[in-house]
Amino acid sequence: MQNRRTIVLLLVIVTALLAFNIAAAQSGDIGSESNPIQVYFVPSVEAQTITTGGEVMAEALKAATGLNFEVFVPTSYAATVEAMCASPGNSMGFIPAAGYVIANNRCGVQVEAAAVRRGWNVYWAAYIVRRDSPIYTFGDLAGKSWAYPDAGSTSGFIVPSVELQAAGIEPGERVEAGGHNQVVQAVYSGEAEFGTTFYSPPVVPGAPWRIGDLAEPYDLTVDESRIAEDGNLFVGDIRILDARANIRETAPDVVDQVRILRLSAPIPNDTLSFGPEFPVELKAQIMDALYAFAQTEAWGQSIGSEDFYGWSGLAPITNAAYDPVRLQFQILGLTEEDIFGG
Repeated sequence: MQNRRTIVLLLVIVTALLAFNIAAAQSGDIGSESNPIQVYFVPSVEAQTITTGGEVMAEALKAATGLNFEVFVPTSYAATVEAMCASPGNSMGFIPAAGYVIANNRCGVQVEAAAVRRGWNVYWAAYIVRRDSPIYTFGDLAGKSWAYPDAGSTSGFIVPSVELQAAGIEPGERVEAGGHNQVVQAVYSGEAEFGTTFYSPPVVPGAPWRIGDLAEPYDLTVDESRIAEDGNLFVGDIRILDARANIRETAPDVVDQVRILRLSAPIPNDTLSFGPEFPVELKAQIMDALYAFAQTEAWGQSIGSEDFYGWSGLAPITNAAYDPVRLQFQILGLTEEDIFGG
């Protein structure tokens, strides 16, 4: 009897040790060739641009950490959140404020840093219309067809939805365009009467743009828009960085044809977030590598490119910084199903 108890006890111990070793091996396997860290980017601009720039980032991170990374651009904001929640221990994602709030609520995804764009830790939604449109006030949007990128886009849909509802404005036909570029194109082509996209302030030489300045601080009767030799979009000597600039190659007259009606209230910048079970030590390594990468020229070929997400850098941020977005959801009674369609 004693021998049997001893054998049972040994089996229990061996089983426990095996389980521990398997768990340890799986944890240590994260970042290997067979179990690369999954890096998710929301499809807010052209997928090929994201994929190409994302690979530049992945190679830089691998060189700095020795870890392997695999880049993904899911088909929607909802699919991005779903993918991160499905891979809690080896996923990281560049997701906007609303998507982060939903992911944090759904499965505990944790924010680690937020974008900095030319010194700004906030950005805006822009309501855009054709320059020859008779729409001149916020109230004029009632009944008008509305193009937006994706129901999970903070600047393209969530914040405008909040502001439109708060003002009692009910748009007409709603068109999910699939990305910010496509929204600008839809308004440019007259397929939608107004659109909502991200807004980053222009670069104004000698007089930096400040909150409260005009969204378009230039006079089109004096300076025609142009594509400069460096390939960027300008009006006179003012560089345009809002979503209109993203279609400058196919529509170089986009600023002549599309104007900004108004801007939203400031929005917390997009996040770099990690799955809820991501190893703390690996997270620290990756963050150190990313901060270093942000100081290199290669950053401008990746997420720092204005055709990608246009991040000048990134800075630490806490979960509490996104409470204003949570409050917007609460005020309007918006649920995840309302935003992502179930």
